[in-house]
This record gives sequence, C-alpha cells and structure tokens, in this order.
Amino acid sequence: MGPQKIVKAIIPAAGLGTRFLPATKASPKEMLPLVDKPLIQYVVEEAAAAGIREIIMVTGRGKRAIEDHFDISFELEANLDAKGEREILKEIRRISLLAEFCFVRQSQAKGLGHAILCARRLMGNEPFAVLLGDDIIDARVPAIGQLIKLYEETGSPVIGIQEVAKDEVEQYGIIEAERVRNGVWRILDLVEKPKASKAPSRLAVVGRYILPPTIFGILEHIPPGRGQEIQLTDALRTLAKRQPVYGCVMQGKRFDAGNKLGFLMATVEFGLKNPEFGKEFHSYLKSLKV
Repeated sequence: MGPQKIVKAIIPAAGLGTRFLPATKASPKEMLPLVDKPLIQYVVEEAAAAGIREIIMVTGRGKRAIEDHFDISFELEANLDAKGEREILKEIRRISLLAEFCFVRQSQAKGLGHAILCARRLMGNEPFAVLLGDDIIDARVPAIGQLIKLYEETGSPVIGIQEVAKDEVEQYGIIEAERVRNGVWRILDLVEKPKASKAPSRLAVVGRYILPPTIFGILEHIPPGRGQEIQLTDALRTLAKRQPVYGCVMQGKRFDAGNKLGFLMATVEFGLKNPEFGKEFHSYLKSLKV
C-alpha cells in the first residue's frame, strides 16, 4: 500500500504586500492581475491540475477580496447570462469550482511557519501540499505535481528547489544535500539566506512543499527565529534530522512575482503566450526603441 494521497493544500496569503505599495494599500497583493487573472488564481489552478481538491487559504485583515474571487457571484453570473456572455460566464463559474475552499485567519504576522500552523485544525492527520503565491511557475507538468510524484515514490516529505545564480543565494533558503539522482537530492540541512561564500550549494527552496502532519508539532515548539517569526525553514531542519526529506528540482520557468521586476517579467511572458493578443503584443514589443 502506497503513501496517503495528497488532496489538501495550504496557500498562505496573509502578507501585507509592502513591496507593492501603494497598489496594495487597499487591495491584496495576491489579487494583482497577471494579464487577465489575479496572481493567486494561477497558484490555485496549478494545485487543481495536480489533483488537489481542498484548498485552505490563510488570509489576514483586508484580504476579503480573495474570498470573494473564489466564491460564487450570483449577481455577476445573472448579469452575464442576461447579456448572452456565455464564454466569460463559463470562465467565471469555473473559478469557484476549481476546488473546495476554506479560509482561516492569521491574526498576527508571525511568519510562514505560523501561517501554516493556523491551518492545523483543518488538515487532519494526513500529508499536504503548501504553495506560496509569490512563486508563479510556468510548467508543462504542474510544479506541485512534480513534487507529488516524488512523494508517491518515496513516501517522504519533498521540497521544491531550483538552482539560483551565486549573487542571488542570499535571497533564499539554501539546502545542504547529497545527490540521489538527476533532479533529486536528499536534504541534510537548510540555511536561511546565507552569504554566498558560506552557502552549502546554490540549490534554493522555491515555494512548493509536500509536508507530513508531524510538521505541526515541530512548528508548535520551535522558538521564534529571524525577525521574531516562526520560520518554516527551522522546522524543516528539524524534520530532516528525524526522517528523509527530499529536494525535487522543479522543471519549468519560475517568476518571483513577489517583487516588481519579477512581476513585470511574468506579465510580459504570459502576455506573449496569450492566444488572444500574444502576436500583436510581440509586434508592439519589437517596435519599442529602448
């Protein structure tokens, strides 16, 4: 009998989005439009495409727009139906059917580890996925699905990783690991934002995780770390000492949509891929004189 199937995911979405102020003063960062969909919808669609059916979003004050986006909008649907807007009506209805959604509040900004801990009562005693909304990963096989495949093979926790440039190492959690095979590493330790000269590798933790329910007990008892926050990295270090934890090099192009430049890059590339206006947009970009 294989490991338990991954059917639940946590998406932390309680951050203040300060890097996008003033755009995020009254609107959640997760609702910023990437071409024609909010950022968080791309992450939800990735989870749904990988077979995840229950999504727990950890939100905070001022995030009601996220709940409304994934809820049924009777007035809007009736209006579109009356106007005969069948295609957009179909798309609007599809959004609320992507998964079963549940929302919990993180009342205090105590870090990613604390955000995950907030969802504990809804997870039960089963493994689950975590997807961070800042990382948009354009991949043929859903990024979280790649991790699920390795989890089903090993029965162990899996962390999504990608190699980063040496001058970017200080921006990430970096793993110390031994190679199992191409694209798979056994994680021995993790270091949060090390100096490039002291980093054990250039393999960075990138916003996707398959975690066991035992992570909650670890998070509950670890002391606050950097910034007096409950750091997921600290809990993962403890987990890796107790059982095998694997790193999966995710295939696909990742955009760090948590910063303005990464968001702009994603906008351009997703715009170019859009079947409605991609060619016209490409012609426009070629006409620009920089």
